[in-house]
Formats: sequence, C-alpha cells, structure tokens
Amino acid sequence: MTAPVPDVVLHEYGPAVSVPLGAAAGRALAASGTLQSVTPDPAREGHWLLRAGSRVGAVRAPGGQVVRIMPKTPVGRLFFLLGFSLDAERAWREGGEGTVDTGSYEDLVPALAHAVERRVDAALRQGVLQGYREVEEAALVVRGRIREAEQIRRHFGRTPPVEIAYDAYTADTAENRILRAAVERLLRLPGVPGPVRRRLAHQRVRLADALPLVRGEELPRWQPSRLNSRYQPALRLAGAVLRGSSPEHRPPGAEPLAVDGFLFDMNKLFEDFVTVALREALREHGLTARLQDSHHLDTANLVRVRPDLVVRTGDGRTPLAVVDAKYKVEKGDGYLNADLYQALAYATVLGLREAHLVYAAGQHPERVHEVRGTAAAPDGRGVRLYRHSLDLSGTPAQLRSTLRGLAGRLAAAVPAHP
Repeated sequence: MTAPVPDVVLHEYGPAVSVPLGAAAGRALAASGTLQSVTPDPAREGHWLLRAGSRVGAVRAPGGQVVRIMPKTPVGRLFFLLGFSLDAERAWREGGEGTVDTGSYEDLVPALAHAVERRVDAALRQGVLQGYREVEEAALVVRGRIREAEQIRRHFGRTPPVEIAYDAYTADTAENRILRAAVERLLRLPGVPGPVRRRLAHQRVRLADALPLVRGEELPRWQPSRLNSRYQPALRLAGAVLRGSSPEHRPPGAEPLAVDGFLFDMNKLFEDFVTVALREALREHGLTARLQDSHHLDTANLVRVRPDLVVRTGDGRTPLAVVDAKYKVEKGDGYLNADLYQALAYATVLGLREAHLVYAAGQHPERVHEVRGTAAAPDGRGVRLYRHSLDLSGTPAQLRSTLRGLAGRLAAAVPAHP
C-alpha cells in the first residue's frame, strides 16, 4: 500500500521550500501562476523550489501533491476583510463582525468550507428557490409555442416530435446552479474536515435539480431581487469560491495538467477592503468615491492610469483626493519610491494637491512628503504625499475607526485646481 504524500506547507511571502515533485507536476504549478516562483532545485535532483506570494489557500497538483499556503493574517481577520468586499454596506452598518461565520476553524480551507455550507443552509432553509426559465426542446406533445423555423429545418414539417418553447417553473435557476457549483468545488478541495464534507454533500442533494456548471464556462448571471434576497449572502460567497478556483494548464498538443484548489489573492482582498470601507465612510460626509477610476497620464491618451479610489464631491464632478492601497509593509529604511512616484502621477493627472497611500503595515501611523517644485498654490504649499499604515492585527472596531479617521482627512482635502 502506497503511503500518502505529506502536504507541503508554505507561508505567504515566506522562504522557498524544496519539495520532491515530478516534472509534470512542477511544470503545471509553474504555469498556473498560483505561486510566486516554481523552479527546479539545482542542488537536489527531482526536487522543485516552491515560494508563495500573495495567494493563500490550497492546491493539488498532478500526482496528488497538496500545497497549502498559510496567510500572514489570521483567518478570522481575513474573513472580516472578505465580508467587506462581498457586502460592504451591510458589513459597515453591522461593524463587519460576524458577517462570515468560520466556526472554530483556524485554517483557511476548513473555515471557507464551513462558511459556505452555513450560508447555503440558511439560503435553503425556506426551501429551494424556483423560477421561470425558457426551455427549448423537441417533444411528443405541444406545450407553449411551436418553433416553426426549427420544426421545418429539423423535421421537414413532419410531426411528431414538435419543436416547442415554453417557460418552465423549475429549480434549475442561475442561483441554484451557482450554489451547487460552489458546493461541488469545495467537496473536491483537499483539507475539508469530515463533518463539513458530510454537510456539504447533504446540500448538494438538496440542489440536485439544478444542472451542474460546465468547467471553464462563465458563471450564470443573477440579479438581486426581493425573491432571491435570502440567497444573496450565499451567492456572494459562492461567487468568491468559484472565482478563486485554480486554473488548468494545457501545453500545446498535450492533455490538461489540472492544478485543482482554491486561492485568495491577498493583494486584491486588501485593496477591496480599503476601498469599499472608505467608500462607505465617505458617504457619511456626503462625498462619493469611484473605484478603479480610469484616466490617462499623457495628452495623447496612450498611457492609462487607474487609481484604486478617487474621492469626489457629492455630485461626482470635482475630485478631492486620490487613494491607492498597497498590501505590503511600508518600510522605514529605503522608502518605497515607486509607490510615491505613482501617487504623484495620480495627483498630477487629477490636478490634486495631495495623494494617499495605505499600507497593510508600517513603522509609523502616518508620514507625509511634500514634493519639491510643486508649491504653486497661494499658501505656498506643494503637493503632499501621505503614507498611512493600517494594522490588520487590530480589532474590527479599531480598523473601522482608523478608516473613519482617514475618511475625515479626505473629506477635508482642498479641492482640485480650476
């Protein structure tokens, strides 16, 4: 009997680990982009050096090797950030605590599986949602309307069968398909605890009337409404699960090398948290915020820039400040010059007198740099670049307080030059 292959444990932005891997598995991991670097180990034949970047979670390479990537941020705090990115208005209103139930699990995949199962169970508690869906099929009896063109093209006018179209009241809706796909995705993940796996299997049975999604196709679209309001928390989390699924790599002329798993991109998660939380806080000041607002650096409109967040007046016309979120440590020795140059470019394009960088950690709560040669305002003050540190180890209340304070600073910003 073959002994099970032990899991490989990596840490977010941690040192590289030498792992025994087959050539196909190594190439699949390298091509998938799930890790920061995957290279053959020059010192050990048959080994590969694996180093994790900003993505955390678990993947299973060809051959069964499971790679678990542990986040630097505690799992409870990670799901606090996720709650904001999924439903910012509710998370800000309720303080963000308890928006995603992870149970007592401290590892990412078990916590995620538990959270999804709990939300699916809550969504289905009043029964499986049904809705009308247009069906086109060939049948022995007439139902709905006859598809005359298809009837002539396929059957040359003969009957039966009859090509018909009708609206069916069914559980095979976009909402149920998404929930079923997320449940099935979690059932395939490595590291899901037995009790959670059994509850997920039960939810799959409840959703059996929904057709499975074809892997690789886009998720079906759903629209928030009063009818599916009880489904919405589960649908948002299920969408995050399906978007975080690992890709397949298919070399030219070869079979696909599946790298199966689930990964969170901490860069994106932090950016989403900072921007949507600031957007909610700025509403309290009567201001609007545009996320990923597109502009051009040059007059020929060849170089596009997309700040994470642009603060504007309530009517949305006048920009007041610009914010960029950086999921990295603000260093005290050797400033992150590229970030400052980027912030200055945003301020220049928007005609602003200040720009703000928000880091995931730093040695100082706030630092400011006044740019030489930019003192064109009547008060003689040049463009100022602010660096803020957001301590993710703080409580949700502390994080909200910090962002509220920053929103107040942004609300007091001097309007752009005419």
